[in-house]
Amino acid sequence: MAGNTMFSLHTREPMNPRFGEVSLDILTDILSNLNNRNKSNLEHVSDFCGCLKEKRIVECVFHLCEELGLNPAVGYQAIEILERFMAKYTEHLIRSQKGQGASSEHTGTFEELIFQTLKQKFFLSVLSSVQIASKLDLYSNVVNNDIAMRFLQAVGYPSSKEQLLDSEILVLKTLNFNLNVPNPLTYVETLLEVLGRNDATVPVAQLHHLCVRVLQFIYLQRETIYNALLKSATGCSSPSHELRAKFVSVTEDFMLLGVGVIAVAAFIHHISTWEKVQLLNPDHESVSHCEVYLNIYYLLQTCESQRIPVSLVHVRCR
Repeated sequence: MAGNTMFSLHTREPMNPRFGEVSLDILTDILSNLNNRNKSNLEHVSDFCGCLKEKRIVECVFHLCEELGLNPAVGYQAIEILERFMAKYTEHLIRSQKGQGASSEHTGTFEELIFQTLKQKFFLSVLSSVQIASKLDLYSNVVNNDIAMRFLQAVGYPSSKEQLLDSEILVLKTLNFNLNVPNPLTYVETLLEVLGRNDATVPVAQLHHLCVRVLQFIYLQRETIYNALLKSATGCSSPSHELRAKFVSVTEDFMLLGVGVIAVAAFIHHISTWEKVQLLNPDHESVSHCEVYLNIYYLLQTCESQRIPVSLVHVRCR
């Protein structure tokens, strides 16, 4: 799509994260906070989480960010905002219909009404989510209403500036302005910072570049990848609805996703020497890349109760 851009925006020079500049105390607090928030999210996860991370929606958000010259982090943040908004807004529409005395015999009619309402607002909701996410990112262009209107005109989408503003306000109010939730790229970058902190020989910058591509691929092929993982974990070629419901705690685990992304990126980067990766412990046992990063993950799970300092997790790539 980059070769046939329909909309151009004067963008800032792309900025890559600068690793190794965060103090140990701050990094430990950030890591502990992300771990706690991940645990909290998993405790309140619903069966419907991830429904709006369908490939076409993810691709739409990524294309929007590409056209508007935004950082990759904006796309992931926008997806999180969009999913939370759609869940709450749909609940609101259902409650409103019930409050108006919707009977069981008219259920189909009201479901169709709700569907049409969501359908009419959906693209503007996607764009509004991207706008809001751009305002939360320190290193991206802010997509204001003027820029958003120029984009809508360029793609031939009929909308007024008032409708665009109403859409953004609707997203903000529906989420009660609670917008700054961690996205998966935040987890990946924080874990990379930990690795770089504990071993200066880890090629963090190169791994970050690969991680961005790996994470994007996983999001675009999310259903295929997690379906294969579910079948492999359960040994069932046709997992039941109950098994899929329980598996949501895996698909929505950003910390696990983060270590998985880093493991894949490390394997790609060190594909000729990956068997030489070691976890530094008293016995200097040899383990694979995946075991290294899964050990990091399990250590992080105890941060809340034991406050394990970042310096206890060591990785060496030789």
